[in-house]
Amino acid sequence: MIYIAIALIIGMGALGTAIGFGIMGGKFLESSARQPELAPQLQVKMFILAGLIDAIAMIGVGIALYILFVVAPGLGGVY
Repeated sequence: MIYIAIALIIGMGALGTAIGFGIMGGKFLESSARQPELAPQLQVKMFILAGLIDAIAMIGVGIALYILFVVAPGLGGVY
């Protein structure tokens, strides 16, 4: 069961990140097409948000690895 939980944590984090990047990229392209003079400002904000969205997925991977290597051996699981 611990392996399924870890797979779900990493998989859902990756899925959420992919959906977030897709929506953000689409909205950036729409707004850049409407007002091209604002594209540089929007691009900076988009990259900041991309880093924050990616950080959420990395935190999920860190938690999953913590569960795998710290919590699971105490439960008699991984090794």
